[in-house]
Amino acid sequence: MTPSQPFTNTYLALGDSYTIGESVAASDRWSVQMAGLLRREGVSVADPEIIARTGWTTDELQAGIRQSGVRGPFGVVSLLIGVNNQFRGQSPEKYRTEFRELLQTATQFADEKPGRVFVLSIPDWGVSPYARTFDRGKIAREIDTFNAVAKEECGKAGVAFIDITPLSRQAAGDPSQIAEDGLHFSGKQYRLWAEKALPVVKKMF
Repeated sequence: MTPSQPFTNTYLALGDSYTIGESVAASDRWSVQMAGLLRREGVSVADPEIIARTGWTTDELQAGIRQSGVRGPFGVVSLLIGVNNQFRGQSPEKYRTEFRELLQTATQFADEKPGRVFVLSIPDWGVSPYARTFDRGKIAREIDTFNAVAKEECGKAGVAFIDITPLSRQAAGDPSQIAEDGLHFSGKQYRLWAEKALPVVKKMF
């Protein structure tokens, strides 16, 4: 694929710090790595257009999407959101309502095809050095609760749910899987997410 040849498929990635790749190079973002893996598998897909910002909750992402002016349809759409809902102590019920709305928005961007939307689970930031003064067990339990909500809503909407949370927990005690800020994950950990998502997403094209 040369620069003069346009990619056949487009990709929209929606999320927060984990999608924008806080503290890592753009090439290390999980969504960018996944697009690269897809191309290696023969799928003509561009690097993602990203709507994400560090600190965003579900409602802030929805507002950010509206303000972006982005227009579809896209060949595939990903969604990874919720860690800041958990961090700020918001309720799972509030998350459910707003997450459901985001699934609808993502599906609209995917030309009303839920089979071209996929969700990554919320990773566990409790394994990071930053979390050493927090109750890591509580963080894990709450993230599991939010992920159970997301999985259930994805099932109702016909959207693929990819559980990368166990992978994130493998980063505990491994500095190479944590970004320099001591809170977010490194490109090495993001690579694991991309590899986990690859077989599911490849079937969408």
